[in-house]
Amino acid sequence: MRAGGGFNLRSLKVAVWTAAGFALGASAERLQLPTANQALFEPGGEERFFVGTVGQPWTTGTFGCVRSEGWKIHEGLDIRCLRRDRHGEPEDPVMATAAGTVMYVNQKSGLSNYGRYVVLRHLLEGMEVYSLYAHLQSVAEGLHHGQEVRAGEVIATMGRSTNTREGISKDRAHVHFELDLIMNDRFADWHRKNLPGQRNDHGDWNGQNLNGLDPRLILLEQQKLGAQFSLVRFIRSEPELCRVQVRATNFPFLRRCPALVRRNPVAERAGVAGYEIALDYNAVPIDLIPRSAEELRGPGKFTLLSVNEGEQTRHPARRLVAKRGAGWELTTHGLSTLDLLTF
Repeated sequence: MRAGGGFNLRSLKVAVWTAAGFALGASAERLQLPTANQALFEPGGEERFFVGTVGQPWTTGTFGCVRSEGWKIHEGLDIRCLRRDRHGEPEDPVMATAAGTVMYVNQKSGLSNYGRYVVLRHLLEGMEVYSLYAHLQSVAEGLHHGQEVRAGEVIATMGRSTNTREGISKDRAHVHFELDLIMNDRFADWHRKNLPGQRNDHGDWNGQNLNGLDPRLILLEQQKLGAQFSLVRFIRSEPELCRVQVRATNFPFLRRCPALVRRNPVAERAGVAGYEIALDYNAVPIDLIPRSAEELRGPGKFTLLSVNEGEQTRHPARRLVAKRGAGWELTTHGLSTLDLLTF
């Protein structure tokens, strides 16, 4: 496990300054919805846009702790189809939300709850952001790893593929759409070490390695602010669930999302011995601060510094922290999440 090493702080500082300057000083590429269904932007259009779970309201097709009375998380948007063929099957084209690169195509529906799915990589404001399109009927012919795609380019056709026991009925046909940050590009190695004997059919593109942001809030905020919208600023302004300290200095997230790393003159002078990290309720690192050895608290590799109790009450599904008596502690899942992040 790589808990330390020779991370180049000077290179990181340059990357942070460059990314931050881009985010605040230049117009970023606009994200777009992955289908022709635009009801998200229409007053009262939610029921024409979202597909809820069986027998449940449209809200269960939105992002967040919206299922099983808040204890099950849904990391994307389930977008309703507009077009059907004569057999009632969906035929809406699914389009790239932004220009990017094809990173993964799963053509074997039976290998995932996602069914057939595609993952694209986008470079937005100096960060690597990934979009995922799931439950596809088919993938565009010839679409392959490493292929460059344009914003709005058709990459698939909407469907209802999945490997779940209950399946997806025709009336609930939809595309499941995510915007994610990847936790670690060594996920497959981490999985082999920590979950021996458990299958991982998708390597680093396993859904456990993709932590979602709320596309609905992002798209609505972008619609409202136009050219002034900044994805970096949006992520940094997300409510904080907890703040942790990690004694690790060389993990991939730092290089993929340098715009989320803040400067700390003390650590720049004395050397970085760890990071203070704020996580949102879906375990997305939204703020990372390098810390010197003298600034670190306690000897443990992972230390819980604070908890936003109200946020935990509103969004409990990830179970990252738990209250024990009068205090809070990281759960087994919370520790596993930090282990994956810093692996």
